[in-house]
Amino acid sequence: MLELGKKQKLIIDHKTDFGVYLCDHIRERGDDSDCVLLPRKQVPRGAQIGDEIEVFVYKDSQDRLIATTKTPMLTLGQVNALEVVQITKIGAFLYWGLEKDLLLPYSEQTVKVRKGEKYLFALYIDKSDRLCATMKIYDYLRTDSSYQENDVVKGTVFSINPQFGAFVAVDNCYLGLIPKNEMVRNIRIGDEVEARVKEIREDGKMNLSLREKAYVQMDIDSAFIMEKLEMNRGYLPYHDKSSPEDIKEFFGMSKNEYKRAIGRLYKMKKIRIESDGIYKV
Repeated sequence: MLELGKKQKLIIDHKTDFGVYLCDHIRERGDDSDCVLLPRKQVPRGAQIGDEIEVFVYKDSQDRLIATTKTPMLTLGQVNALEVVQITKIGAFLYWGLEKDLLLPYSEQTVKVRKGEKYLFALYIDKSDRLCATMKIYDYLRTDSSYQENDVVKGTVFSINPQFGAFVAVDNCYLGLIPKNEMVRNIRIGDEVEARVKEIREDGKMNLSLREKAYVQMDIDSAFIMEKLEMNRGYLPYHDKSSPEDIKEFFGMSKNEYKRAIGRLYKMKKIRIESDGIYKV
């Protein structure tokens, strides 16, 4: 059986001027309805009838099944980043390593994509039996990673929910979430992030943090505040009564993290805290 959207090994059934026809089994000579054409320019040199060739099966511009020995950047069951190369009335087209670009219908876009930008996609077969891309990749990501708590991982943000946080495709394969309270800086869909595994949930999904462990992060935050003081001639108009919103916007940290850091600096006699802000000693 020919499998659309997958790499598979097929057998050369017969040759034509256009290439060779491949089937999944040796068959009696008949029509070509259960075979797929591999164009002549891609037929391996010296290939003979009965030889087995690994190919990817998709559809050409006229919606006919066709085989290729090229490996596309995306197959069924995978998630990968692809570049938008064209935007049309029916959707966007993506470069995925084959002669025919891959269609991303407007209904499968979670954000308005831009030409030249890369986003994460999965591959699916639509109602017309065509291969298309989707940005709705949540159900395509796995939850069986071998990562453990406090491991550092890399991934790409593919969705942001104001109530829950930012969803991340770790290694473009596993499902992770940066909870809302861990989003200490502005994050956009498509951003690549490095995060710490804060928790492995019972269902295998990962909760991630953009910050280090508290005692490590305190050192980082303290150094960052001192750097800000140096840049502002030893004074910053922020103190323990400043609003959490102002602190997060300027320092990229929560108010509690800020208070811990300036408390540490105060005990180390590196700053003094006044009603109008903090001063470098």
